Amino acid sequence: MSTQQSGIYDARKLGAPKMAVLGAQHMFAMFGATVLVPALTGLSVSATLLFAGLGTLLFHLITKKKVPAFLGSSFAFLAGYGAIAPHGEKELLPYACLGVACAGLLYLILAGLIKAFGTERVIRFFPPIVTGPIIIAIGLTLAGTAVTSCSTNWPLAILAIAIVVLCNVCGKGMIKIVPIILGVIGASICAIILVLAFGQRVNIGTLEDPTVVYAIAKSAKLQLFDAGKVDAIKNAAWIGLPFKGSDTVFSLFGKADGNLVLTAIITIVPIALATIVEHIGDISAISSTVGDNFVKDPGLHRTLTGDGLATIAASLFGAPANTTYGENTGVLSLTKVFDPRVIRLAAYFAIVFSFSPKLAACISAIPTPVMGGISLVLYGMISAVGVRNVVESHIDFSKVRNVIIAAMILGLSVGIKYYDASGAVTISIGSVSIPLTGLAVGAFIGIILNAILPFDKEPELVGLKKDIKGLDEPVSKTRQKKINKSKKKH
Repeated sequence: MSTQQSGIYDARKLGAPKMAVLGAQHMFAMFGATVLVPALTGLSVSATLLFAGLGTLLFHLITKKKVPAFLGSSFAFLAGYGAIAPHGEKELLPYACLGVACAGLLYLILAGLIKAFGTERVIRFFPPIVTGPIIIAIGLTLAGTAVTSCSTNWPLAILAIAIVVLCNVCGKGMIKIVPIILGVIGASICAIILVLAFGQRVNIGTLEDPTVVYAIAKSAKLQLFDAGKVDAIKNAAWIGLPFKGSDTVFSLFGKADGNLVLTAIITIVPIALATIVEHIGDISAISSTVGDNFVKDPGLHRTLTGDGLATIAASLFGAPANTTYGENTGVLSLTKVFDPRVIRLAAYFAIVFSFSPKLAACISAIPTPVMGGISLVLYGMISAVGVRNVVESHIDFSKVRNVIIAAMILGLSVGIKYYDASGAVTISIGSVSIPLTGLAVGAFIGIILNAILPFDKEPELVGLKKDIKGLDEPVSKTRQKKINKSKKKH
């Protein structure tokens, strides 16, 4: 078995059945968050799955099949969709998708600049003191959604977490490398048993907006399954097309409202500046997890191009913007299986499911607390990768400069995320309002501070010496060299 740094880099030697299970695990990991975006915006779930799969395959093709990244729905553009189609209006969503497609062009522009002027000129703005805290912030800002899901039934969520932890810590062989899928299946089976034994239908919504769930003792804190999603399984067809022509950007040809087109572009395109920073943070996280520098090989210009083209393609056909997915990075860190072939299998599964509304409905019906527990583990793994990035880079936090940069990135990213229900702040330029996520603001400020703050002038400390009182004192590099020369002479 090909291993490096305690990881599996060639999963083919595990055998086809085990690779298939690993691929399914990655699909389960991304599914909850990926289908949540169309659920919140009104876009097609099936189209989302289709272009998550196609976008991932396109990304792998452009990045020479080297980067084990899965591309799923981006949450960063939620505010943009909300600004153009606040209630998921079908006639307005194509305009929002057009704005997102134009935002994807910024990826290609930056990729071209990197290719022309070199990665080093760009990546110098993203040293470990910037990317490390950004990676930590990615996990911390996502964790809130996981906790919200867990709160619908904490015992069931804890069961899912316990299965994942036990399989990963105590399991052997295949059990150790598929803890996510085992956690989902185990906790879901438990939920099915509880529904059959104690489940009761209860409306936890309002009369105007009912949300019926199966719960224990009709408690909103002990939810098991969403009744609407269970009913959707019965009504869904086995085979169907993932999207309709009326949902695509192409439906605007010949009848588009010019003002809406301009508004969508001006409102949504700037959000790409934030997602580009997130992309660099995600690629840094994957590089740190796997132990390969993907920023240099296959190159940041290729990863940006792959992400940008995937976003453009998805948007044109009425699916959400794509982005490299943190959940799957968490799976990589947990399982130590780093073979990109496994990710591509997950993409194939997503494509197959997109053409089967019934299969998609089955996965969509996985209990919310189960997905919450799984996500909580994965988001925590992302932050842990960021901490490891900082530690392994030997960032010196005795330097005030480093403390300030990290503090501002983490403080702004997490603070803004939970300051407002939208998780963003709005900057108004004339009559145009541009929403910026906390992660975007924190990343921008971190990059700017890293560029303008002077490095500490005190000498770097590399050793210790004994003074006449026997106390330890730091020794500068210059002084250490003199001491070493003196030792050689004697």
